[in-house]
Amino acid sequence: MITIPRHPQVFIVSAPSGAGKTTLCDKLYAEFPDFFYTITSTTRAPREGEVDGKNYYFLTHELFQKKLAEGEFLEHAIVHGNLYGSPKTPVIRALKEGRDVLMNLDVQGAAAVREYARRAAPDDPMHHEVVDIFVVPPSLEVLRNRLVRRGKDTEETIAKRLKQAENEIARWKEYKYMVVNDDLAEAYDNLRAIILAERHRIRPEGRGSS
Repeated sequence: MITIPRHPQVFIVSAPSGAGKTTLCDKLYAEFPDFFYTITSTTRAPREGEVDGKNYYFLTHELFQKKLAEGEFLEHAIVHGNLYGSPKTPVIRALKEGRDVLMNLDVQGAAAVREYARRAAPDDPMHHEVVDIFVVPPSLEVLRNRLVRRGKDTEETIAKRLKQAENEIARWKEYKYMVVNDDLAEAYDNLRAIILAERHRIRPEGRGSS
């Protein structure tokens, strides 16, 4: 039986708030349950319907700072006044088990994980190029309408999110791929195609000499 030599990969999906990255990541995980889908830690309060250990790990500020001091996060950032971070230990364990990792991150988090991978020691399973995918709305006006329909934020918060989205979209060149989420089904098809292509890509270290 012919098998494709490959190492487990870290797939990062990021987007401005309200652009649909969580919906797309959830759809990916439903179709590809072999992914290790990371759960972010945060100090913000749970929103209605959110479950600790499923949507986020909801931590006190003190506990978050303790874990941060112990080097327990691959990346961390302050977003809208709250601390967010990606626990490192579960990701390293999943990669050592041969599982691909799916990370739902904002632009700051994606940049930090890229830098961690770049600096990782050769024996660190993160010592490989990450596959980063940027999801964008078709326009800021469409994004504003989505945030309004979501009904979770005040007008002041929506204005802040739109300004931040504009700044984040300006960093699109940092990513390997970009997916425009105008139609959810089409956006998911494009995202899915990227995952499948990357899982079957022959990397230089896997090529034999002729």
